[in-house]
Amino acid sequence: MSLGGILCCAHRHDSVLYRIDSCAGLPHFWAMRIVRSVAAMQRLGRSWQRAGFRVGFVPTMGYLHEGHLSLVHRARRLVGPRGKVVVSIYVNPTQFGPQEDLSRYPRDLARDAWLCREADVEVVFAPDDEQMYPRDGAGGFSTFVVEEALSRGMEGQSRPTHFRGVTTVVAKLFNIVQPNLAVFGAKDYQQAAIVKRMVRDLNFPLKIVVAPILREADGLAMSSRNKYLVGALRPQALVLRRSLEKAQAVVCKSSRPVPAARLKAELKQFIERAPAARLDYVEFFERDTLTPAPSVTRGMQMALAVFIGKTRLIDNTRL
Repeated sequence: MSLGGILCCAHRHDSVLYRIDSCAGLPHFWAMRIVRSVAAMQRLGRSWQRAGFRVGFVPTMGYLHEGHLSLVHRARRLVGPRGKVVVSIYVNPTQFGPQEDLSRYPRDLARDAWLCREADVEVVFAPDDEQMYPRDGAGGFSTFVVEEALSRGMEGQSRPTHFRGVTTVVAKLFNIVQPNLAVFGAKDYQQAAIVKRMVRDLNFPLKIVVAPILREADGLAMSSRNKYLVGALRPQALVLRRSLEKAQAVVCKSSRPVPAARLKAELKQFIERAPAARLDYVEFFERDTLTPAPSVTRGMQMALAVFIGKTRLIDNTRL
């Protein structure tokens, strides 16, 4: 039996009937499809649009946690019970630098599919590299999308090819899934701003929704990379949240603008008291333009990236 271009057969696991994607040996649940093909996902997206369904989309790199699921729940609320929710799971190689953790990035598609089914997702779109960046034909894949203003600083400076990979894969996913709206997390504040700019500049017919950061009980922002934080590294990672709180306190107590250079130096010293911590960057900037601020006042945004051992974590807050 073929559904959306996928050949399936029935199996039973933990008393729940599901189907197997013949392309990858992955669960295909009765109430949820796992689509591996770009062409099949495009056909499904077009059929939903013709039928008048609202489609909400949550792009992820997988290894889902409660933060991701909060985005899924937000998408469901926005499209309603008759709408369709799609979650993409794809570890995008073009947004990783040569010395970054592409090969180590945690993956567990079977677990992710189960979580999506429990969260009432209609489709998990899980392509492979050949589907997203085909090498067949003359020259292979050679087209990229580049945002040239908001992507210069912070993550763009520390990871020079990162946002080219992000905007390219997100643009491709929007064309493939064809959603009415897409939900991103505020933890990647710069990324969300860049995607919103891309959507505006390139006239993508969808709405971008940015959902709040979800945190662990002790304040650490939820991240798939938190898996790397073993032993003494996990408590040291709390220095990110404490740095945000420290900056908020300094700005709140000051009756005049705080020099950004001075506050950055104080935070660097504070962060690197943790034995495994190394500051990559800390920046204070205007919320809409991402323009760095020479003096820091209430209402501005703060973002930072810190290495805890070999694990690079990011966080941000409004001051």
